[in-house]
Amino acid sequence: MTAKFRYEERPRTAGCRWRAAAVPFLLAVGLLFTGSLGASAADAPKPLDASVKIVLGAVNSADLSPVALMAGRLKKFNVELNIVKFVRYADARTALAAGSLDLATLGPADLPISVSRGIKNVVALMGFSTSHKYVVARKDVKLEKWSDLCGKKIGVAPGSAVWFQFVATLKEERVNYSCLTPIQVQGAGNNMNIALKRGDIDAMVGWEPFESTPVVEGYGTWAMALDYSRSKAVGSQLGMLAGAAASLNDPKKKAAIERFVYALIGATAEVERDPKLKIDVIRDYTGLGDEIVKHIDKNMTFTPTLSLDQIQREAKLLHELGITASDSSGELVAYFQDELYRKYAK
Repeated sequence: MTAKFRYEERPRTAGCRWRAAAVPFLLAVGLLFTGSLGASAADAPKPLDASVKIVLGAVNSADLSPVALMAGRLKKFNVELNIVKFVRYADARTALAAGSLDLATLGPADLPISVSRGIKNVVALMGFSTSHKYVVARKDVKLEKWSDLCGKKIGVAPGSAVWFQFVATLKEERVNYSCLTPIQVQGAGNNMNIALKRGDIDAMVGWEPFESTPVVEGYGTWAMALDYSRSKAVGSQLGMLAGAAASLNDPKKKAAIERFVYALIGATAEVERDPKLKIDVIRDYTGLGDEIVKHIDKNMTFTPTLSLDQIQREAKLLHELGITASDSSGELVAYFQDELYRKYAK
């Protein structure tokens, strides 16, 4: 697949360019990543001597759900967390790059995109969760192999994290993107669901809860043979925690961010150990109904897989596709700093 792609960042919700609602929470902060055993209490950092406030830009996505547990357990660290809600990763990236945030939830591709544009304030700290990603087919459409997509109308959101995964997988499967008919669905993810239900598209490449909705409501199916989370270039990681370089260079802010990382490692590990808690946390964070939440839970695991090597492979792919003007893979080592995660993930 040699065709170049025009990269446009499109909002997931109609009319939302940078719609953020600030929701202050008194939290002693934490991060959404977990080692196999979680963080050890014996290694816990001490509470800060004086309260420090940090600002997190977060997307309301199921893969970030352990954030819902943080308020009660993190007060002891004397960190005040202000959460600013964003519709898109791209908007959170813009705010982080501008210095309006200390931390942000981004897509893994946002790091090479930022670095290729000369942005130096975005630093990758850790991943969040992983999930299988299946093409969602209309109920009467059979997709049993990747070449079955040819000639089909596929709903896509160009520039989204899932689109990168999908395009990378097509390339690795030697299926030319031009053989299918991509339909750029505007607005919120539920517009893809509407298009699929009406028959305007044959299949869709989306994100939760819009992947599970057609299955639960009976008008769509997951094409289990078409799992685009298996891409070698992009992988199965759903998100990335990034910090502002300026905040990481500030001793007080960095100390608060360290406690954020420690606390969320523990919270995430606890969620994975307790199936009922996991369901409750996803429901509470997203506001979704039980049936959708249970379907999402089948596929999602709160475990970290993000690595420098993985992001470097993605950087090369983005350049090959013409999405970035330069291959930033060689520069990424300076912007991938997972020391705090490795310190506490046991």
